[in-house]
Amino acid sequence: MAEILFELGLMLVALVAAATIAHWLGQSVIPFYVVSGMVMNPFVLGRVEYAPLSGYAIELQAYITLLAELGIVFLLFFLGLEFSLDRLFDSSEKIGKSGALDLVVNLPAGVLIGLALGWSLLEAFVLGGIVYISSSAVITKSLIDLGWIANDEAGPMLGTLVFEDLFIAFYLAVLSAVLLGGGELATIAVDVGVAIAFLFVLVSAVHFGSEYFGRFLDTGSEEMFVLRAVAITVFVAGFALTIGVSEAVAAFFIGMGFSGTDHLHDLERRLIPLRDLFAAVFFFWIGLRTDPSVFPAVAGIIVLLVLVTTPTKLLTGFLSGRIYGLDDRRSVRVGCGMVTRGEFSLIIAAIAADAVVGGAVLTEIVPAVAVGYVLVMSVLGTTFMQYSGLFERFVVDNRSAATAD
Repeated sequence: MAEILFELGLMLVALVAAATIAHWLGQSVIPFYVVSGMVMNPFVLGRVEYAPLSGYAIELQAYITLLAELGIVFLLFFLGLEFSLDRLFDSSEKIGKSGALDLVVNLPAGVLIGLALGWSLLEAFVLGGIVYISSSAVITKSLIDLGWIANDEAGPMLGTLVFEDLFIAFYLAVLSAVLLGGGELATIAVDVGVAIAFLFVLVSAVHFGSEYFGRFLDTGSEEMFVLRAVAITVFVAGFALTIGVSEAVAAFFIGMGFSGTDHLHDLERRLIPLRDLFAAVFFFWIGLRTDPSVFPAVAGIIVLLVLVTTPTKLLTGFLSGRIYGLDDRRSVRVGCGMVTRGEFSLIIAAIAADAVVGGAVLTEIVPAVAVGYVLVMSVLGTTFMQYSGLFERFVVDNRSAATAD
């Protein structure tokens, strides 16, 4: 216990140092959290032979993974709080159009790159999922940090993320059955059926049970209020994960259930510190499991993916903004925001690493590519959001020049 407590303290100190540097430089804390985890891991600090630093590397312990899971859960819970079911239904046409556009451009882009590299269709399909899915966790955190969460551009971004998260729930169910279960049709059918049934239950609970969500938090005790909100969120997310459904999607729907109650502002005020703490650990966890030594062997593939999929996300994001009726400036913000990849790409890579079908491409190359790609895109995406004004001026000025001609 002493060793675990000391290691936890080291992690928190590293996060504090990363946040301090980020704020000093005026940058988003997210890439710095990721890099802090990378610096502290056994692949970097663990290989340093300088005596004063030896023994301070942090291993990827089960408790860190658990705290990171809670980070995903609470980030998506807060995303649900910002997106009520009524709002989802009211915007269903726009969400469908922007989400479908995002899907038909970005997923095939990854598949085509995989096929061009000489990979099998299954390997290319895995790569397609990695480059398709934007990071709900990172983007949500960036929206909050930049103060965009209440702006018009948040609508298409959150709507597209909702579409992606719903799609990825089915994608992960199918992928897990194929890669981990040997690809038997019966197993795939059962897993997909369970996912569909559970998501239907969650949507029904949100739609018909808003009154009960409110009653559940009707308590005069702040302690009981927080305890009940955390308990129901973590319980449902954990149950979802045990039956093969994304815990992030489950947490999103629980947040959506509470979004229509009178407790919305109390939830935000009381749970934001929990969200921020666990989210910091989640980004640290991404870096902690990253071995930089694997990057040289797959650097060419990573560069190719970045060069191809950054413009595709910028384009589909911009067009999503136009679907929502936004002007060019705010549509550019949407495009910049959707560039970031993160947690779901790493989850797909983890499934590939444990695959019982396929060969070295799935178990070795795909995970290495995914980690490097996510690190680059998380830094690139948050930087694009932070400096979106440069892109906004470029697009607006060029559009004005074209109109003048």
